[in-house]
Amino acid sequence: MRYTIGDLARRTGLSVKTIRFYSDAGIVPPTGRTAAGYRLYGPGAAARLDLVRTLRDLGLDLATIRKVVDRELPLREVAAAHAEALDAQVRALRLRRAVLRVVARRGSSPEEMDTMHKLARLSEDERRRLVADFLDHALSQPELACIRPSLTPELPEDPTDEQVEAWVELAGLTRDPDFRAAVHRMGDLHLAGHSYGAAPPYRDLVAVVREHVRPALAAGIDPDAPEAAGVVAAVRAGHGRVDPDLLAAAADPRWARYLRLLATVNGWPPPENQRPVIGWLLRALGA
Repeated sequence: MRYTIGDLARRTGLSVKTIRFYSDAGIVPPTGRTAAGYRLYGPGAAARLDLVRTLRDLGLDLATIRKVVDRELPLREVAAAHAEALDAQVRALRLRRAVLRVVARRGSSPEEMDTMHKLARLSEDERRRLVADFLDHALSQPELACIRPSLTPELPEDPTDEQVEAWVELAGLTRDPDFRAAVHRMGDLHLAGHSYGAAPPYRDLVAVVREHVRPALAAGIDPDAPEAAGVVAAVRAGHGRVDPDLLAAAADPRWARYLRLLATVNGWPPPENQRPVIGWLLRALGA
């Protein structure tokens, strides 16, 4: 049995114009013509057109489609290659969406949006260089080299939308010269007030604060109350010299934001919010 273009249009739901286009491209060639010169197609033409439509919906170009339907290319190989290309497109779209969400949330300027878009499109090597440059400047003290891994973001190969958004914001933060200077000063303050040993000093202080200050805060002890003096004494006994400037630097909201974004990017549990306990300790030290 043979079909006209009109017959195929009714059977497949495609327009006559579309079928004629595929026919002219050699993808669905006619098997003959009527006496009046109209094209005729064989019984397999409808199935071939259904396959062509599916492949077009999946985004394959006409040259590849022709090779697939003519069995010059294995469909399995074409599907695998196209899926890989789509994966790359999906990742790119995620990054673009993340940029737009951050821009909308921040009310960013066009210049800021352009910068964030460029940061989102960085390759893995470029991301590593960006982070390394930040840590080289912010933590240039040799004694603090051991804490660099714990402050290094590693965006996974197949990140979630939340991780992408966090990376875009974190990358922008690492480029902030004021933030770099603040982190560097925090490191200097740590080293100036601490006899550096095996453990990084900031972990030492966090442990002492968690042990002594957080329970006091939970118990409702006012930092100006006489009971607070015993907590301060315990902190000093456990950490040594407690520098208010160091505490103020550690309470920088940008630093807290960096640690939270870092945890999101790396898939770590969210860090504890240290600002309330640091604020309590600062008041108690002042008292």
